[in-house]
Parts: sequence; structure tokens; C-alpha cells
Amino acid sequence: MTTADEYVPDAVAMEPAPRWVAPVFAVLGAATLPWTAYLAMTLPPQVRAHHYRLAWVGFDIMLIAVLLATAYVAWRGRRLLGLLAAITATMLVLDAWFDITTSSRAGMPSAILSAVFIELPLAAVCGWIAQHVDQVIERRLRELGR
Repeated sequence: MTTADEYVPDAVAMEPAPRWVAPVFAVLGAATLPWTAYLAMTLPPQVRAHHYRLAWVGFDIMLIAVLLATAYVAWRGRRLLGLLAAITATMLVLDAWFDITTSSRAGMPSAILSAVFIELPLAAVCGWIAQHVDQVIERRLRELGR
């Protein structure tokens, strides 16, 4: 079995993305560096958020939605699983980051434990799924063909 990165002489060469994507995203990443430096120097160390509860509950509802969507497409055996697993992994890492960085001193131990034992391991599993979904589907199709 060949991977997407291997050269197959008889296959039609297909680029994974249009040629403009790499330079545009490189410029966007580079342009974000000075903005991030500016924010690091000018943002206050603490701020009272007017919609703090709404932000967290809304984020958690979105996390629930992608977890359930990932479960559904996995159960149905859809190729969309890779994309949803990558989205879920990203949201879990962000959840861990913001749980830890916005926690009070009293809440810090539980935020760290939750990140280390729940969110980050699940994000790693989702990352593995996103990386290997094509291989798993190919193997399942071969098994079904027997």
C-alpha cells in the first residue's frame, strides 16, 4: 500500500491544495507575528469579561457538537471522519489551554488534571484518527470485499 506522499508513476499526480494556498498561509502566519507581539505588550494582564459564561458555555456546546458529529461519522464509516477528528482535536487542545490559562489558583489543579488525563489524550486519539482514517477505511473495504 502506498501513502499519499509516495510517488506512483502510473497515477495521475494531484496536488492536495491549490498552489496559492501555501504562500497565502505563509504570509498570513508571518503577518500575525507582529500582531501577536503587539498584543503581548499592550493587553492588560487581567480583564473582566462581560460574556464570560456565554463564551464558555457556547464553546462547550460547539465541542459537544463536534464530538457527537465525530462519533456519528465514525459509526457510519464516512470519510468525513478525518476532518471532524482534526476539528475535535483542535477544540480539545484549545479547551485545555483556556481552562488552564483562565483558571483561578484554586481551580488550577483540576484544570491541569483535566487537560493531562482527558482533553489532551483524547486530542491525541483524534489526531491519530485524522492521520490514519484513509488507511483504516481502505483496510475495512478490503475486509468487506473478502
